[in-house]
Amino acid sequence: MNHTEEYKRKLITIEEVLDKIKSNSTVVAAMAAAQPPGLLSSLHLIKDRVKNVKVITCLLLKNYEFLQYVGVNDDSPFKVESWYFGNPERELYKKGLTSFIPNNLHNAGVEKINAEKINVFMGTATPPDSRGFMSLSLSLVYEKEMIENADLVILEVNENLPKTFGDTQVHINDVDYLVEYNAPLLEFPSIEPTDTERKIGENIAELIEDESTLQIGIGGIPNAIMRFLKEKKDLGIHTEMVTDGITELVELGVINNSKKTLHKGKIIGTFVMGTQKLYDFVQENLAVELMRGSYVNNPYVIAQNEKMISINTSLQVDLTGQVCSESFGYQHYTGTGGQLDMHRGATMSKGGKGIIALRSSVKNDTISTIVPVLSLGSYVTVPRQDVDYIITEFGVAHLRGKSVRGRALELIKIAHPNFKDFLLNEAKKMNLI
Repeated sequence: MNHTEEYKRKLITIEEVLDKIKSNSTVVAAMAAAQPPGLLSSLHLIKDRVKNVKVITCLLLKNYEFLQYVGVNDDSPFKVESWYFGNPERELYKKGLTSFIPNNLHNAGVEKINAEKINVFMGTATPPDSRGFMSLSLSLVYEKEMIENADLVILEVNENLPKTFGDTQVHINDVDYLVEYNAPLLEFPSIEPTDTERKIGENIAELIEDESTLQIGIGGIPNAIMRFLKEKKDLGIHTEMVTDGITELVELGVINNSKKTLHKGKIIGTFVMGTQKLYDFVQENLAVELMRGSYVNNPYVIAQNEKMISINTSLQVDLTGQVCSESFGYQHYTGTGGQLDMHRGATMSKGGKGIIALRSSVKNDTISTIVPVLSLGSYVTVPRQDVDYIITEFGVAHLRGKSVRGRALELIKIAHPNFKDFLLNEAKKMNLI
């Protein structure tokens, strides 16, 4: 079949797409920078004719109008579930209007497909090439699985999306409908690290050897780490999220992927989120490959990288080593994401390290993030039996293999000075030491 004719046949308007969404449908949207802003910006237009449309999201980057019409009962136009909260989902959660889907990133899509029928998948893609292939561009966390299993597959074609390589290709024959929406890409600006975060970054960098393969997230602490890696040699990347910080180290020759034991010569990731500079970097870059989250974040795949180092941030750690990275007590804030996936894979790697970083205190040094017990209702992201390194601005605590007594003493050493005596006394009361 002529691919140009097939494209024209499947090309419809956003209004025509919306007509295909019925009451009681389950709709999955592509995540983060791959979410379809045209379709999501128009979804509210069906609010008066539908009920109980469940929209499953992951890290929304815009506050779409349909979110104003989200409810919790079956008479509401929309319900929302999320694998990972961005600001819009977080605000809904505070009002009791969304529900979190517990998951490890590598299983998120498959588990949802097994749990319920997916009626509609809405994603984004580049325009098709002469053979009818499009690139899913900026995310493969669960998007490919949804395309293979949803009743109706709709892709929003945006000529501004970068063409990326790896497993991102999808053929026009595997899509039901296409809409065109050439919008500027959704950006996530780089965060300038604080002095405290820079010190944490420096402490982490001391643990990173030449020829290591890294997973680094986004935010002040990850950005600070990058600044202390400029003298390292032959680093590689195997990460869920490809970020702006990676581009500078590639330009400096620090990251060249030449010593990786898996996918040598390639930056491996499962989604891309950052600024336009990053999107330009991945555009037709053969040194960057995006693969499914079910592969990239599989701990047994991660572990095949020798000297694999995962670096993630946390909100609170108790004196036995339990790590909470996704809630303030019972108030959910983000999600597990790939933290446990990457941490476990790194600790199974030959010469690998699983690093959890956090500021020692918050709110002007009035609250310690190292605590005797986690706050009531806190969700454990990394169990104490998995924990390896905990790092604050005051040092490094290596917990793997240590007893609870040894862990408590190590953690107290890197706690904020304002709380060391308190933590020591509480540890004694709890018979930890």
